[in-house]
Amino acid sequence: MYNLKKIFNPDTMAVIGVSLTNERHPANVIYNKNHLRYPVKTFPVNPKGGFIHREKVYKSVKDIPEEIDLAVIGVKAEYVPQVMIECIEAKVKGAVIISGGFAEVGKKDLQDKIVEIAKRNNFPFIGPNCLGLFNSTKVDSLFLPSERIVVPKKGNVAIISQSGGILIDQMIKFKDEGIGLSIGVSIGNKALIKEIDLLEYFEKDDDTEVIAFYIEGFGRGEGRKFVEFAEKCKKPIIVLKSGKTEDGARAVSSHTASIAGDYKIFSEILKQKGIIEAKTDFEFISFCEALSCYKKKIGNNIAIITGSGGHGSIAVDECKKYGFNVPQLNEDKKIALKNRLTPSVKEIASLNNPIDLTGSATDKDFIEVCEFLAKQENIDCIILLLLPYLPGISLDLSVRLSSIVNETGKPLISYIPHIEKYQMLIEGFEFNSIPVSPSVEGAVLMASALKRRKI
Repeated sequence: MYNLKKIFNPDTMAVIGVSLTNERHPANVIYNKNHLRYPVKTFPVNPKGGFIHREKVYKSVKDIPEEIDLAVIGVKAEYVPQVMIECIEAKVKGAVIISGGFAEVGKKDLQDKIVEIAKRNNFPFIGPNCLGLFNSTKVDSLFLPSERIVVPKKGNVAIISQSGGILIDQMIKFKDEGIGLSIGVSIGNKALIKEIDLLEYFEKDDDTEVIAFYIEGFGRGEGRKFVEFAEKCKKPIIVLKSGKTEDGARAVSSHTASIAGDYKIFSEILKQKGIIEAKTDFEFISFCEALSCYKKKIGNNIAIITGSGGHGSIAVDECKKYGFNVPQLNEDKKIALKNRLTPSVKEIASLNNPIDLTGSATDKDFIEVCEFLAKQENIDCIILLLLPYLPGISLDLSVRLSSIVNETGKPLISYIPHIEKYQMLIEGFEFNSIPVSPSVEGAVLMASALKRRKI
């Protein structure tokens, strides 16, 4: 196993291939983002030497007077082998190769050459043909300008993606959904460092609790090894797979030179081994959010609280679709619950499950019902369909409900329409690590992810 620590947490970085004339060159973008903006100390490299923004440009990584942890290589493909040799001679700890022009365009011999050099010298690298990596508190080797990137908050979900574009999309959605990212990695052709290497690394990473993969395909024999290791991993693993159809598999091959394989077999094996497959992009985001918030597996029994009978009915149908029970309350519990409600709701609320508090419900009604259900042993998770437009609801209700969840430990998942007007209500939950979905189905999907945890 390669030592990847200094790739993901470097103290020093060399950006090799910066241009003295083109500020938009990918290597320049990376250098400019990291120099003086991130904790990593960054050095520019170009064989011509010179200066960039009054900073010395080194002719070789070997000329840099400090020990380098990470080299970001952005030179033409044919120059990469020599640059790698120089990095090895300079005792660089590892590299990210953003350069394209390898197996994805038919130049497998060139890709094999850099792999042979790396293996012979125990020199780890990510790529080639990749976007790089993003660690918001340490380093950003993504060759996209800062003003174009949406940065999610620091969190506990790691994303490993064969596609750089998919990684950026997920970062945008993480920001929009309030999900925290521990690190994002674009692996491109994954010529040397592959999914299983990153799975081994992030299983031991203290900052990562959930490991999420976007996978296009594997080399021969890689898929089996990945699944076997993932089965033993104690952290939840989420897999979003493309190349499910014949045409999709062909697109995968032209993108990163991977073998898409038989999707149906792969999907069935994931299910057998307890690895969580997201069938769609929406499922991927929902699963990441739920698993980042709650650390324990739940059972089958769901309680639903709503202020709208229609929303409750939809939630029941979704629960049944995903194999949940929606148990009814017995008469004693209904009486006890009724006595806790406000006078305007007490006689009109439906106290079956789903519990419909009607459009007349107030903060107190939601709080009382949530507190009551959180103490019921036969309820494994509460789904709250919170409609902010109900006149009796205040925007700080989510903070008050969060305290109940934190006291009892009962998982709560909320549905709230995601628009700016309701952001205060949404953030009240998110700041307290309670997942919020923009749809009823999404809320049930989040519960499904908790049910599918191994432990």
